Amino acid sequence: MRHHAIRGIGPAPRARKRFGQHFLHDPAVLDRIVAAAAPRADDAVLEIGPGRGALTERLLAAPGRSLDAIEIDRDLTALLRERFAAAPRFTLHEADALRFDFAALARLRGRLRVLGNLPYNISTPLLFHVLGNIDAIADLHVMLQREVIERMAAAPGDPAYGRLTVMLFPWVSVERLFDVGPGAFQPPPRVWSALARLIVRVEPAFPVDPRYAQIVAAAFAHRRKTLRNALRGLLDAGQIERCGVDPAARPETVPPHAYNALAGLATAAGNGRLS
Repeated sequence: MRHHAIRGIGPAPRARKRFGQHFLHDPAVLDRIVAAAAPRADDAVLEIGPGRGALTERLLAAPGRSLDAIEIDRDLTALLRERFAAAPRFTLHEADALRFDFAALARLRGRLRVLGNLPYNISTPLLFHVLGNIDAIADLHVMLQREVIERMAAAPGDPAYGRLTVMLFPWVSVERLFDVGPGAFQPPPRVWSALARLIVRVEPAFPVDPRYAQIVAAAFAHRRKTLRNALRGLLDAGQIERCGVDPAARPETVPPHAYNALAGLATAAGNGRLS
């Protein structure tokens, strides 16, 4: 694969497989992402995984009060620091996004508008890390593997409906915006991608019980099991029925609010240990 120099600052670093790097380079797709996010003059924007800076360049040309970026690859951070050295509102963090303190940054900048072509090999753990910092974030526009976006936006009964769907639902609304083919990336991934918009709810969809995550994880640990079997040791069939849920139902048919009701009953009954 041929790698071109970027603005005279040397050859672009190669994509590293261990970081799940696929650099988005299609100008039309990059422009669509910025248009979808529509940054405003007072926005604090955070880009996850800027790579070689193709989206970064467009974000700096768009309105915004500040632009922070998180990049783990040292070769890329060196490139980015040189490429955007003259950009006064750009701050680069050489860090692992899975361990990044979004809340600390939000205390400095205000609530963050997050954008990024997320590494597909850490996409789900990264989304769960974001959930743990949800008060720091206003919205997200993220490029992910198309199947992950389908899971995020699925409804009960859909084949893609699962743990990720249920865990996101109380905190964010998810909108699938558009699909992107492999040719928009360098190197091309083996899968299609999609852009999603996640808007953080002003208030959670319902008061989330402390055992919500535990119940959801147990239910989807074995998708083919009925709830009666999946939640064995946490709730019995009678307790499940008390929540208005059929104990013989499959996990992928149960809506998020019902999982929260099940969690509330488990909390009230003191069943199992809080994970």
